Amino acid sequence: MRQLLLILGLLALAVGLLWIGQGLGVINWPPSSFMIKQIQWAGYGAALAALGLVLIWQSKR
Repeated sequence: MRQLLLILGLLALAVGLLWIGQGLGVINWPPSSFMIKQIQWAGYGAALAALGLVLIWQSKR
């Protein structure tokens, strides 16, 4: 169970950071993404990254 939480947490953190980067216009990959320079996606990414950190923290307890 701990390993599953860790994997899900790392995945959520990575995707959340990607969404933050795309939403802020820092990451322009893939070029056809509808999330680029859309600030609401930075907010969604921050929430997902925070969830990922919680899952990682829970896996270490």
